[in-house]
Amino acid sequence: MTTPSDTDAPPQSGSNLPEYSVAELSAALKRTLEGEYGHIRVRGEISGFKRHTSGHLYMSLKDESAVLDAVCWRGTAGRLSIAPEDGLEVIATGRITTYGARSKYQIVIEAMEVAGEGALLKLLEDRRKKLAAEGLFDDDRKQPIPFLPSVIGVVTSPTGAVIRDILHRLADRFPRHVLLWPVAVQGDAAPEQIAAAIDGFNKLEAGGAVPRPDLLIVGRGGGSLEDLWAFNEEIVVRAAAASEIPLISAVGHETDTTLIDFASDRRAPTPTAAAEMAVPVRAELLAQLLDDTRRMVSGMGRGLADRRVRLEGLARGLPEPLRLLEAASQRLDDWSERLRNGTQNLIAGRTAALQRLVAGLRPAALAGEIASSGERVARLGERMQPAAARLIERRAERLEGLGLRLNSVSYERVLERGFALVRDAEDRPVMSAASLSAGDAIALRFKDGDARATVDGVGTTKTKPTPKPKKSSTKAKSGRSDQRQGKLL
Repeated sequence: MTTPSDTDAPPQSGSNLPEYSVAELSAALKRTLEGEYGHIRVRGEISGFKRHTSGHLYMSLKDESAVLDAVCWRGTAGRLSIAPEDGLEVIATGRITTYGARSKYQIVIEAMEVAGEGALLKLLEDRRKKLAAEGLFDDDRKQPIPFLPSVIGVVTSPTGAVIRDILHRLADRFPRHVLLWPVAVQGDAAPEQIAAAIDGFNKLEAGGAVPRPDLLIVGRGGGSLEDLWAFNEEIVVRAAAASEIPLISAVGHETDTTLIDFASDRRAPTPTAAAEMAVPVRAELLAQLLDDTRRMVSGMGRGLADRRVRLEGLARGLPEPLRLLEAASQRLDDWSERLRNGTQNLIAGRTAALQRLVAGLRPAALAGEIASSGERVARLGERMQPAAARLIERRAERLEGLGLRLNSVSYERVLERGFALVRDAEDRPVMSAASLSAGDAIALRFKDGDARATVDGVGTTKTKPTPKPKKSSTKAKSGRSDQRQGKLL
């Protein structure tokens, strides 16, 4: 250790010891400490931490038996890799100096790091609890990963093996367009670059000159806890949690865990696994598509065959309209013949009865009148017979018209006019558009065959109701017939 030379202060009279002023002694001590300990590393626990309004940091470093004052100037405080706090064990790098105004020596800190993995883990756990309390790790914030993204953004080092592994795996499974945002993945500048890359990808506009990714992968290779510390910084974790684009974290190996894993939408054990999560296997999709197509065609064929057999069976159970009219036509002919014979018999009977009445009357004049009445009755009978025949003929024509109408409303006749019979998936006739929904399968039967269709949409069409034909009054017709005919008696 150097001591002040004799030239620093005049010797005291009567003694050979030099004499110093307080300022001279303080300056001498300062030169001695700074000369011997110009650059050192000190390990200790932070105590009494205080951030001054000027931006300077004041604290003490202590261990079991000693305390060392420490100061970190404002320009250096902004570049520290960790945020100092009471109770944190750190390794401070700097130089020893003195503060003569208070006769204290102290270390001027130029860099600071957490001392030991245990301290790092404690800091990591405290930070995890803090961010979890803010809700950054909640499951309801997680976004689903797109099934087949068109563009994938990768945030990693451009020179590392991570980007090569991702590109190689994507090429094997399903080639996609990849955008690389180069960043440092280790060191003091890494957290800000990673956070800026995530935010930059999110600020890209869809349809712009640079396509906006559908998925982000943030990754780096394995390393120690200190090497991966950039992905534990709050700025990176908050950027990952705020990302509107689904994000996969792929940091380190499977056993490595960083805070970005909790904030991301999906964690991959390795960067290669992240590429496997990002896209499916194209060959497997093609095989699945071909298999589904084959099964769909086979199923449709079986369905059509089953419905064709069922429709043919139902058709065999329907009676022919003409057969329904045959029995009615026969009954009409029978009733017409019986009516004609009955009318003739009735007229003959009434004529004979009238003649008997006339024969029983004695006055000649009355006999002549009755005879004339008999002649009128005979003429009326002669007129009534063709009238009855005409009535029967009209009834026969009407019955035949009803038969034709019945035949015309047969669904087969309707099909011949260009219409189609619509049935639903359960082979029931569809009577209203309201009973259908978009996507329903329907069957159409035309006059020359069947067809299958799917409902794209359902609408309503307002139509005017068709006026019902007025029914002819049998009584009115018979009344008019009676008016044309004379009274028998």
